[in-house]
Amino acid sequence: MAEARTALAQAKQERKSSTFIGRMIRNGALLNLLYIPALLLFIVFIFYPFFKGIKISFTNWDGYNQGYKWIGFDNYTRMFKDPEILKVIRNTAIYGIGSAVFQNVIGLLYALFLNMNIRTRGLVRTVIYLPVIISSLIMGYIWYFFFQYQGGAINDIILLFHDQPSNLLGDPNLNVWIITFVNTYQYLGIAMVLYLAGLQSIPKDYYEAATIDGASAFKRFLHITWPLIAPAFTVSMVLNLIGGLKLFDVIVALTNSGPGYASASLSSIMYLLYFGREDAGYAATIGILMFIMISIVSISALLFLRKREVNA
Repeated sequence: MAEARTALAQAKQERKSSTFIGRMIRNGALLNLLYIPALLLFIVFIFYPFFKGIKISFTNWDGYNQGYKWIGFDNYTRMFKDPEILKVIRNTAIYGIGSAVFQNVIGLLYALFLNMNIRTRGLVRTVIYLPVIISSLIMGYIWYFFFQYQGGAINDIILLFHDQPSNLLGDPNLNVWIITFVNTYQYLGIAMVLYLAGLQSIPKDYYEAATIDGASAFKRFLHITWPLIAPAFTVSMVLNLIGGLKLFDVIVALTNSGPGYASASLSSIMYLLYFGREDAGYAATIGILMFIMISIVSISALLFLRKREVNA
């Protein structure tokens, strides 16, 4: 009798287990079905345009007419021989790396300051983060009225001390760094928020123990704060790096890539080639170069910084 009861209990348990497993399988299948709309959107708006761009890069299409001719690797050969491309790549690197460095340094300093018990820190956080929610194009035009040659706010100040205004946006040695400054100003709030999240997740016990052991503020930062905010640093650095490398709106608003291509990025020169010169095939080739550049730089930075997190 006892054996029969044991067998019956085991059968019930197996039936419950199989029902649970079946339910999990069904739920998993339903979850996979829910991926389909997102996957379709990704294919339509990401994969298809990307492979279409690769196709166009092997043609002489002007971007408007139905007809075009296959020209093989002529656009790529032209790109490697174009003397302007090296200048544009240099500008793009400055926008990407320069903005990422400045945004992270200033964002970290703001985060350390606002992590202290300050009465108005909520207001200060809002003011610092506010530019992030403004359109980049609008932000560029706002700063244009500061830097413009005629009637610019900065030149009005310069005229108080000199007879002639300074053509800040027309100087190839300055305009790239002005654009980098504007991009840094707008998006350093993202770095600040990420670092604040990392700082507020560090247990206070670590700092108390280090203080008791006689560690100075710098040593507490070096041996406690910096290693524990490494994940925040990785995310912030990679996001800001990608954003800077594909910078477009601010450049169009401030200089429109000028004078000539002196302040152009790969994104803005694509725009000028497509709509200005009606050279869609060559513009697509520049787009492929930009994709490769951003992929290599961002993936390399991610792998390096992830490795640093482990070693920290």
